[in-house]
Amino acid sequence: MGGLAAIGVIVAAIGAVLSPDRMWASWLLVSYYALGLGLAGLCLVAIHYTTGASWSVAIRRVPEALAGTLPFAVALLAIVFVARPQLYAWTTESIGLSGGEFAFKRFWLSRPFFLLRATVYCVTWVVFAIEIRRRSQRQDSDGDPRWTRANARLSAAFLVVFGLTFTLASADWMMSLEPMWYSTIFGVYNFAGLFLSGLAAVIFVAMWLERRGPLQNILNDDHLHDLGKLLFAFSIFWMYIWFSQYMLIWYTNIPEETSYFVRRVHGSWFVLFAANVVLNWLVPFVVLLRRDTKRRRSTLARVAAIVLVGRWLDVYLMIFPSVVGDAPRIGLWELGLTAGGIGCFGLVLARALKAAPAVPLADPQLVESLQYET
Repeated sequence: MGGLAAIGVIVAAIGAVLSPDRMWASWLLVSYYALGLGLAGLCLVAIHYTTGASWSVAIRRVPEALAGTLPFAVALLAIVFVARPQLYAWTTESIGLSGGEFAFKRFWLSRPFFLLRATVYCVTWVVFAIEIRRRSQRQDSDGDPRWTRANARLSAAFLVVFGLTFTLASADWMMSLEPMWYSTIFGVYNFAGLFLSGLAAVIFVAMWLERRGPLQNILNDDHLHDLGKLLFAFSIFWMYIWFSQYMLIWYTNIPEETSYFVRRVHGSWFVLFAANVVLNWLVPFVVLLRRDTKRRRSTLARVAAIVLVGRWLDVYLMIFPSVVGDAPRIGLWELGLTAGGIGCFGLVLARALKAAPAVPLADPQLVESLQYET
C-alpha cells in the first residue's frame, strides 16, 4: 500500500504541472470515491443500530473502520476545493448565469458560501462518525448496553441529517460541474452508488480479514448471504434510479436537462456509458440471482470487486465529460491518482481497523450474531 501511495504522490506532483485539468479532476474523483466509502460504512452502522439488527454485530467493525476513514477523505476534498477552484466553471464569469432567473443559483454558487457549506457537511459527518465509533468502543471496556441505546439515538439523528446534507453535497460537488444542468433525483442517484460500493467494500474487507485471521470462524456463510442479498438489492435500486433519471430526462427533452446525457451517449463516451450499467447492475444482478452464489466466497469477492470498479466509472462519468471534452481519456493521470488513492485509503483503513478489536466482544447481541442462521 505504501508503494501505491508513493506512486500517487509522484503522479500528482508531475500532473499538477503537465496536465493540471486531468490531474485535479482525478483528485476529485478519488476523494469523492473515498468519501462515499466512508459515508457508506457510517450509514450501514447507523441503519443497523437504528433497526436493532443483530446479525451484523459480528462484522460491524468493518463498516465502522470505513467510517473512520472520513477525515482522510475530507482532507483530500479540501485540497481540491482550495487549490483548484477553476475545476468548477461557475467560478468564472462566462457561464451564462446572468439574469434575474438565475439570482438564487448565483447566490448558491458563490465560492465563500460553497466552502462554508462544504465545511458544515464534512464536519457534521466526521463528528457523527467519531461519536458513534467512540460509543461502540467504550462498550468493549464495560459491556454496558446503554452504549447500544445511545448509538441507536445518535444513528437515527445521523440518518436524517445525512439525507439532507448529502443531497446538497452531491449537487454542490458533482452536479455543479455543469452548472446549467439539473436533476431532481441526482442526490438519490449518488446515494445509490455510494451505498452499493460501500456494501462491496464491506464484503471485500470482511473476507480479507477472515483470510488473515481476525474474522476466522466469525464470518459465516449466513453473514455473507445477507451481505450478498443487500448487494444484489442495491444493484437493482441503483439501476432503478439510473433509469428513472435517464428516462424522464429523455422523455421530456428539455435542452437544459438533455445536455448532460447527450454528451455521454455520443462518440466513444457511449462505451463507458454502457459499461457503467453492466458493471453496477447487470453483473451483480445476473451472478447473485442464485442463492448459492451469494454464499460462495470467491464469486462474491469477484462481484464486489466489479462493483467497486463500476463505482469508479460512475464517478468518472460524472466528472470527466465536463473537463476533458469530446473523448474520454483514461491514462497516467487517472490511473496513477487512482492507484495512489487505493494505497493511501488502504493505509488509513488498516489503521482504523487496528483502533479497536476486530469483533465488538462486549456487545449484548454478539452471541446472537455468531449463531445467526438464515
